[in-house]
Amino acid sequence: MILVLFLLQPTKAHANMVWPALYLEIRLCSWWAVLVGLLVEYLFVRWLFKLPPLRALWADILANTFSTIVGILLIPLAGIVWELFPGSLYMWIFNWGTFNPLTWLGTILIASFINTLLERLVYKKIFHLNIGFKQKEFRWLFIANFLTVVIAFASLWIMPLEL
Repeated sequence: MILVLFLLQPTKAHANMVWPALYLEIRLCSWWAVLVGLLVEYLFVRWLFKLPPLRALWADILANTFSTIVGILLIPLAGIVWELFPGSLYMWIFNWGTFNPLTWLGTILIASFINTLLERLVYKKIFHLNIGFKQKEFRWLFIANFLTVVIAFASLWIMPLEL
């Protein structure tokens, strides 16, 4: 009976497994990173699609809201996939841990690509904007997302997470 009572006591949860995509996702969801991302991508959306200011603002907000909600799951999951392959291969060859420059670069590129794909879906389906994979608009949207992800990444070095 005492054992049952002991097991039912609330305790603090402890996680001992982290990887770069999980760290990056935490920072990507911070209020200031979201605001910086909205501003940077708003400027790109206005320029790329020649939208009126209010329509560009709504498109930017909806696309980024969708990419944030879905990206909360997809980016860390994609990071795990990266860790399995190609990460496990080159980490084994070079005897590196998971937080190495190549994994960080892969994580930044993957996060940028996932956000771009998700935002493209919103721009295409809701706002009926033509944005194919091989078009300049897709490449510029990727660059905008890359800039916002790099800013979030850089902030990890300026203000490390306190976990």
